[in-house]
Amino acid sequence: MAIVLSTPQLAAADEASNGKDTTYYVSLGDSLTTGYQPDVDKDTDVAYTDQLYAQLKLRTPGLKHIRLGCTAETTESLIKGGKCDYPNAKSQLDAALQALAKHRGKVAYVTLSVGANDILLNCVSPAGTLDGACLNSRSQTMATNLAQIAGALRKAGAKDTQFVGSTYHNPFLGAWLQGAAGQQTAKESAPLIKAANTEITQVYKSADFKVADVAGAFSSDDFTTQVNVPGAGEVPVNVAKICQLTWACTKKDPHPNADGHKVIAGAFAAVLAANDAPGAGQPPTPSESATPGPGTDTGANHPTTNGDLAETGASSSAPVFAGAGLAVVAVGTAGVYFARGRRTGEES
Repeated sequence: MAIVLSTPQLAAADEASNGKDTTYYVSLGDSLTTGYQPDVDKDTDVAYTDQLYAQLKLRTPGLKHIRLGCTAETTESLIKGGKCDYPNAKSQLDAALQALAKHRGKVAYVTLSVGANDILLNCVSPAGTLDGACLNSRSQTMATNLAQIAGALRKAGAKDTQFVGSTYHNPFLGAWLQGAAGQQTAKESAPLIKAANTEITQVYKSADFKVADVAGAFSSDDFTTQVNVPGAGEVPVNVAKICQLTWACTKKDPHPNADGHKVIAGAFAAVLAANDAPGAGQPPTPSESATPGPGTDTGANHPTTNGDLAETGASSSAPVFAGAGLAVVAVGTAGVYFARGRRTGEES
């Protein structure tokens, strides 16, 4: 028996086919958003942004992902450009603002993770020392830039657009496995990273962003709870998680692995689920298995990389280091966590 659609049904079908029911998720940031993996030395689709998109799409049919993240991006380059090429846009921020304008009222979600490279590409010496004076100077600039980025995005968004920024995990915790000196390094890094994440949170909240607590999801400040790690024995849970969820303890690289990106996606999903209106559907959980599906936008503003480093990890900001007189000296190769990364440009 043939099914005959009424005129209103045909109109609805035509509207859907013309993309009028399409909504968008725009992701911005550094290599945390591009899924850089040191074992293959390239960006991948295990990125938290791709995993989050797959979860969001479960409850938002028709959602498309505009993936703008750029490996090696800093807050300055995100504003001014220079790390990745965005056809018809001068920078990642410009590309995002164009997307928000083009799809005005149709952008449901915007996520942002940026700031780590501002500090760590400049303030970690070859010997692995974090320069306190450099940190104080760079963190102030980073906070100013981040406020500009978040403010511009929020202003360009619609009333119902949900904006979420993230804190960062602390890969210096991986130094714990290198003995007494490494344990001291890990302990000294924790208050610096915590204070930095507090400042990042304040910047985001001042721009009416929600905050995905990635540091909390990694138990970054928990030295008290002890767990057993094969080959290492009893270690604090924050150390165990940094080894489980990143490459810090295997390749001395700060980037999250696939499991780490899943946890980060869960931190974002939890914030977005909390913002959903009652009756919006069953929210995804960090434990859901989600693989990126079709719908990622590869259009005019999809970036290609010009930069030479893929850096994520702990970000820092203005008041954190003023007068602290602290320097974290990493042991052995732990000191170059943030000087490693992708050295060849590839489109993600």
